Amino acid sequence: MRKNSKILKKKKINYINMHMQGIIDQEKLNSFNIPNYYPSPSEVKLEVLNEGSFSVSRLEVSEVNWNALDNWDLFDDGYNVAQCIRAVAEPLLASHFGEGVIKEIFNRYKKILGDRMSKEKTKFTNLTLMMTRKA
Repeated sequence: MRKNSKILKKKKINYINMHMQGIIDQEKLNSFNIPNYYPSPSEVKLEVLNEGSFSVSRLEVSEVNWNALDNWDLFDDGYNVAQCIRAVAEPLLASHFGEGVIKEIFNRYKKILGDRMSKEKTKFTNLTLMMTRKA
């Protein structure tokens, strides 16, 4: 699950490159931070149990290919993953950096993803948790 942090580091490098090219303001770059943490299944279960309102009925870990085609012989250029991340991150990025740079950010991000996907079989790791409220 920690593999996802590699792509976030590359995304930060993308922002730095955009700053160096005058696209993103230095002050805005320095003040931007989205903390990320990818807990292990046991950490999630422990948090639920410590909170005390629920019991864990089921906890599953699954992997989903970044390649939407699910066929590694056919090249996916990162568009689908970039759009998925954009759906979540665009409001945060637009409010901080401005609407004018969003298209460029995600075009560059798509290239980073496409490069990574061409070199390895990348996957998202999902945790699915089924809980029962305690009486």
